[in-house]
Amino acid sequence: LREVERLQAAAPRALEPATAWGWPQTLAHCAQSIEFSVHGFPRPKSALFQNTAGAAAFRVFAWRGRMRHSLTEPIPGAPPLDAPAPDAAAALARLRAAVQVFAAHTGPLQPHFAYGELSKAQYEQAHAMHLADHLSAFDI
Repeated sequence: LREVERLQAAAPRALEPATAWGWPQTLAHCAQSIEFSVHGFPRPKSALFQNTAGAAAFRVFAWRGRMRHSLTEPIPGAPPLDAPAPDAAAALARLRAAVQVFAAHTGPLQPHFAYGELSKAQYEQAHAMHLADHLSAFDI
């Protein structure tokens, strides 16, 4: 969140053609991912995919300490991102709230739509890598 807030204060702009989403839409997308880890993803991939290709992809990302994925692909089944997106302050507030709910959550987490079952520490790593990948599409 510190990096997101630093970028927010510096008026980030999207790098072309890294992403078609603006800053507020990107923050909302990242908030969705964190929210779904607690409440459940709307359209998960098959258990076979999660336990094979999905789990392998997460292991590679975790080993590298970073991920690369499409920066314009929505989470399967997620509500569409507003276009135009809500203002950046509202999107940042949503992301902060999602992080706080995730941090305070003590129950079981929901399987990731692609990676399957993740521990809280693995989810923290997945969320951090997801945010970092999306933040790489912006400059100040």
